Amino acid sequence: MAARMNHTVLPPGADDRDLLTALKYVIAGQDDVTISTPEGSAPLPDSVRRLLVDAVTALDRGQAVTVEPHRTVLTTQEAAELLGITRPTLVRLLEAGKIPYSSPGRHRRVELADVPAFRQHERARRGQVFEEMAHEETPDPGDAADGFVSTR
Repeated sequence: MAARMNHTVLPPGADDRDLLTALKYVIAGQDDVTISTPEGSAPLPDSVRRLLVDAVTALDRGQAVTVEPHRTVLTTQEAAELLGITRPTLVRLLEAGKIPYSSPGRHRRVELADVPAFRQHERARRGQVFEEMAHEETPDPGDAADGFVSTR
């Protein structure tokens, strides 16, 4: 059986909603999951299990799901698209050492795993900056007792 390179699944009808709920309950649980057929059985790896939980959750919400494989080594354009930034901005990040890359020949290549790692690191860094800003004290001018501050 040949695998398709991408596949979109539309949300099921109302008749299959109960099946989705039951499936989500089983695969999202703490117990190991094994897939069985008359030909044999195999344990479900955690990475595939997380993918299935996300897909079933989206389908249960009435959303369509597309599964599309990605290469593990990306061009700068592909990496920039995944991050939602321009290619020149990505190149600046690469040259600043923010994202690791390799240069086989004259083109830069980025590992797929480094793209979401960078995104997560940036979210954490921004959250920390916002937290620090929230705790900064703003001095209240002493002459502002009436709520107005003289600017002249």
